[in-house]
Amino acid sequence: MLRRKLVSIALVAFWAVAAHAGEIKVHYWPTQFIPQEVTNINVVMDVGFWMEIVNQNDVIKLQQINVHTYRGCLDLRILTNFNLLLGCSIAPTGAVGGQFSCYLDDPAIDAPGGVATLCAKLEGANLAGKPGGSKNVHVASITITVVPR
Repeated sequence: MLRRKLVSIALVAFWAVAAHAGEIKVHYWPTQFIPQEVTNINVVMDVGFWMEIVNQNDVIKLQQINVHTYRGCLDLRILTNFNLLLGCSIAPTGAVGGQFSCYLDDPAIDAPGGVATLCAKLEGANLAGKPGGSKNVHVASITITVVPR
């Protein structure tokens, strides 16, 4: 009976001083000083929004549709980790007068990516300021915008 009580007291004492995770409580280290596993730490991160226009350095070449109207398009190849909606705005350089506009066919892109067609249009083109035969005249710049959807 006394022996059972002593064993019970010893077990209670053992659990009271048992090591918590992240602690080493040993009275002696192994014969050689070798690393002992203590605990594991989880590593977490926040994943941000990411997108890339693969062919962003390509250019749109305007082609004559009629006497005063020019139009050109470019397929934008998009890589992304979220569903997005593209937009565009155009700013003329002043090299050629007229009304510039831009638009996107299929501006909604789903992850992991896709293709959107970007078009630029010039109506009422005034070519009086440029000599005939000029090549690759920079007439406008398009800014692409993106918003999550």
